[in-house]
Amino acid sequence: MRVRVLGPVRLDVNGAPVRLTPLTARLLLRLVAAEGEAVTARRLYQDVWQHTVELPRQELRSRNEVQKRILELRRAFDLAGPGCGARIVRTGQLPTARGAQSTYRLDLSAQELDSAEFTHLVSEALRAAPASAVRLLTDALRLWQGPPLAEAHEEDFALTAVRRLTRLRETALRELVAGHTVLGRYDLALPVAEQAARERPEDAEAAAALVRLNARLRERHGAELLRHRLRGLRVDVVVVRGDLFDQDDANLVVGFSDTFDTSANDVVISRESVQGQLVDRLYEGRHRLLDDKLRRGLRDVTPLATESPRAKPRGRRTRYPIGTTVAVPVGRRRVFALAYSRLGNDLRARSGPADLRLSLEHLWPSVARHGMFKPVAMPLIGAGLARVVELDHTQLLLLIVETFTRSLRQDSAVSPELRIVLRDDELRRTELTAVEAFLGAADERGPASPPLGAR
Repeated sequence: MRVRVLGPVRLDVNGAPVRLTPLTARLLLRLVAAEGEAVTARRLYQDVWQHTVELPRQELRSRNEVQKRILELRRAFDLAGPGCGARIVRTGQLPTARGAQSTYRLDLSAQELDSAEFTHLVSEALRAAPASAVRLLTDALRLWQGPPLAEAHEEDFALTAVRRLTRLRETALRELVAGHTVLGRYDLALPVAEQAARERPEDAEAAAALVRLNARLRERHGAELLRHRLRGLRVDVVVVRGDLFDQDDANLVVGFSDTFDTSANDVVISRESVQGQLVDRLYEGRHRLLDDKLRRGLRDVTPLATESPRAKPRGRRTRYPIGTTVAVPVGRRRVFALAYSRLGNDLRARSGPADLRLSLEHLWPSVARHGMFKPVAMPLIGAGLARVVELDHTQLLLLIVETFTRSLRQDSAVSPELRIVLRDDELRRTELTAVEAFLGAADERGPASPPLGAR
């Protein structure tokens, strides 16, 4: 059995609604508004029937009308089991100067009355630790289906209960925002704070709380431009503005040519390239340290060919297949050296959409195998000196995201986060709304078709 008054009044018995006549439903509301206190039959008649004119034998008539509705209400409760009506609708006597008057009160538990359960949950939450408080408050607010005692919320007899419940809900909203904030769940706190501010536009405290929360959200996102959690997976696709080598919490992906050259002397490798920065930032300019680790990682890879010194007088001469990936340990993380371009004997790196796709398809299994399930950060591969001119910046980004999401169908534990790091000049030429739309389509229909020209 369940009486619901947080919204339109409703009585459910055995999971089904019970139809009450309008006067009986109003009588039920009047008894709920008394919050467990006994109410005389005379007061019930005045409040429920709203008769103001005293007629002959009026007291007897009013008592009979009240008793008739009380009987109807008890019969409705008896549908839950014999004797329930008498247990819930209690009869008493109040001595007065005019003789004893019959009184009635409701005896409903918190499990039987939603407003009582709401009060109990909020009270418990105010004494609980943040995580428990959030759970209790969420459960409490879920009970709220509209204005309390909706059919009588402007009546004098309901004002006290309505005000108490309304203020308690305001407290619950405020405390839920505070609980989510303490737990660092600003994304969950925001809609609650927005709801509180919208419902109470004159409340300066609610408005200030929303302003503070928005400021914290902006601080949390920092350089983050896009974050999308893939449906059904604990995997995020993130785009940030910044420097790849500032992503200290993540494994890194760095593009290489098929010869895995590392000497950043502006002849073979540009000092400004990501490879050049890798040597400078993580190996203090000592490219031979990186060479040694690459050689060890390439021992089990069969080379495609070896150039002669005459054909290729500068740089390394052994060529490896496009898509070769070497997981280079750097402290407690990995740098994934990915061969996605061919370095010509004229020392120009060349790649195309097919090469880039093949490389990415080889990259993700290596990340799953060697990445220790850490976030993986990478630049906009193909936008630099490899000159993948067939694809614009948006298509390059889509290709990275598409191959990553497709790889999750074979192994959902590739990485908890793919983070693409864009420089300011790249960001100006990249349409991130297209990436968000692509991810939404991947959620709805699985991996979408590759970007135009990227097959």
